Amino acid sequence: MISLADAYHVVAAAVPLYVAMILAYISLKWWKLFTPDQCSGINKFVAKFSIPLLSFQVISSNNPYKMNGKLVCADFFQKLLAFLALAVIIRTRSRGNLSWIITGLSLSTLPNTLILGIPTLRAMYGDEAAVLVSQIVVLQSLIWYNLLLFLFEYNTTKEAYLTPPTETTGEVEAQQEAQPKEGGQEAKITTPEKIKIKSILLTAGKKLITNPNTHATLMGLIWASIRFRWGVEFPTIIDRSISILSDGGLGMAMFSLGLFMASRASIIACGTQMAVFAMAMKFVVGPALMAVSSIATGLRGKLFRVAIVQAALPQGIVPFVFAREYNIYPDVLSTGVIFGMLISLPIALGYYFLLAV
Repeated sequence: MISLADAYHVVAAAVPLYVAMILAYISLKWWKLFTPDQCSGINKFVAKFSIPLLSFQVISSNNPYKMNGKLVCADFFQKLLAFLALAVIIRTRSRGNLSWIITGLSLSTLPNTLILGIPTLRAMYGDEAAVLVSQIVVLQSLIWYNLLLFLFEYNTTKEAYLTPPTETTGEVEAQQEAQPKEGGQEAKITTPEKIKIKSILLTAGKKLITNPNTHATLMGLIWASIRFRWGVEFPTIIDRSISILSDGGLGMAMFSLGLFMASRASIIACGTQMAVFAMAMKFVVGPALMAVSSIATGLRGKLFRVAIVQAALPQGIVPFVFAREYNIYPDVLSTGVIFGMLISLPIALGYYFLLAV
């Protein structure tokens, strides 16, 4: 049973985030301390500097040789199910909108496990659950945030490749003339769509490779492999240099969120209807998809309950920072973070008692 002390620890983890957000809101809305360009610069600093260092710290602190295989598989299948379901629904209703797929994935499958998840799951299921949740944090930082960044880059590049028909036709004709002939037959002609898709994928891939978060996560995995294989530790100077910058990553992310809220006419920037949609995606669809994938991968007992409850945690802050950087529905994700954190504890308790029945 969860004690009042356990509930206090969960609240104590959430309140500092709101303090950072409220201070940012006041500093822009009332005190006018920042210009729009400065607000964008703060978010860019978080996206390109604070979050990569935080990702490195999270990944390098986890033992990659003791990951729970079933939990990893369940987490993977949850994301896969969400992507396929969103792709089918959006393709049917709006002829395929990658921006909404990205937003839906962020809302339904990327919870705030680092700040709220660890104290919440420790209070419910003990220290073993906290270790399992930390593994999900590693998966998010190493795999899913990089995949999210690729989708953002792909979506941005795709818009940039929307060229007039005459220009596209000229490019295609030039490529066709350059193609060799074989056996007296013309070489297979590449369609404009294939040329465009290949160019978009290559451009998005190159941008992802140069993204600091990609480098940070890769180096974090390499260092974790070395550290837990041979027991090597960073010198104190290097360790403190990394932690002093990474520790403020989530606080700066919430500060950026507060600035974004202050720049909008309403706190519910996306509107009431979309806010309800965001809450449903986070607290209903996400846990339901995790339940299906957990059953499919054979999760049972405490491990199953941990997987479901962590899926019911509020929306993560990092996807908002990325959405703000690429300007892809940041208003929806900001609403998901703000109100998701407010109602997350009673919802998590609801799932906790329901799974205990």
